[in-house]
Amino acid sequence: MISRQRYPFLFAAGSGLLFALVARYLFDDHLGDRVGGLLTLSFLLLMPLALGAITAHFISGERSFWRLCGAPWLTVLLFIVTALIFHLEGLICLLIIGPVFLVLAAMGALLYTSVAERLPPRHDKTLVVAGFALLPFLAIGVENRFDNPNDFRRVENTVEINAPAAVVWQHIIRVAPIGASDLGPSLIDDIGFPRPIEATLTREGVGGVRHATFERGVEFIETVDDWQPLKQLSFSIVPNTATIPPTTFDEHVIVGGRFFDVLRGTYELRPAGPGRTLLVLHSQQRLSTHLNWYAGLWTGFVMSEIQRRILLVLKHRCEQAG
Repeated sequence: MISRQRYPFLFAAGSGLLFALVARYLFDDHLGDRVGGLLTLSFLLLMPLALGAITAHFISGERSFWRLCGAPWLTVLLFIVTALIFHLEGLICLLIIGPVFLVLAAMGALLYTSVAERLPPRHDKTLVVAGFALLPFLAIGVENRFDNPNDFRRVENTVEINAPAAVVWQHIIRVAPIGASDLGPSLIDDIGFPRPIEATLTREGVGGVRHATFERGVEFIETVDDWQPLKQLSFSIVPNTATIPPTTFDEHVIVGGRFFDVLRGTYELRPAGPGRTLLVLHSQQRLSTHLNWYAGLWTGFVMSEIQRRILLVLKHRCEQAG
């Protein structure tokens, strides 16, 4: 079924996959727990670099596409598929790390090949690949000395509504139940984020509590601390962990966890002309990883998409009412 000439290729990919699975187990259960385990620079950056080097090591020959890209990419894809099949990671996490792993695995293969080519023909290259393999485990000792930085980010979305502020205000303080058809399709639904359902309010004014509910038992408790009728509504956000099932979010992206949290939300109403209102929704999030610059791209996209869809629902409802 498989040509003999493909055996070294498959053996190389299998060796890289075995290394990745062992590294994942060690980092998840034993290494770097103080700073995030799998969400460390040592695992997310150096592990795929070593994976690429190991894969290239077991493919004989000079530089070629299959040695520098094909085999490392196959190894990364095998790792992602294995993680999905055995529920080692959630889909959102694998989508986030996938592009990084593909690039760094190819870089690892290129670096290993560049070093190996400079060695004398009879020189054993085992020490070179062993150095790449040990690098993530040596680096985590250094990384453990540094706490995760807190990065506070703001995501803002705006929509113009053909309705007066009085109509818009009544639709934002309480949000009536939202159906899936109201929201329309989105990538964040496909990767497993629950859809918003509704937002209730215990009483109007500062101190009122909104309960924002999402699918699969997700609820956020939003305490109003800025109430300016027809102008601004602002609230703090705390996830109701008692109602959120542990299987709803991956442990690395759970809202209110050690790595990510949504802290505040604000609606602003601005005049946009006769009978028109500019509705602004912005939120503040906390990121706490050693890779905030990259994680922020994904959390920013997800939060912006959630807010955009909510604003479009509000726009449609306000314009119908207006």
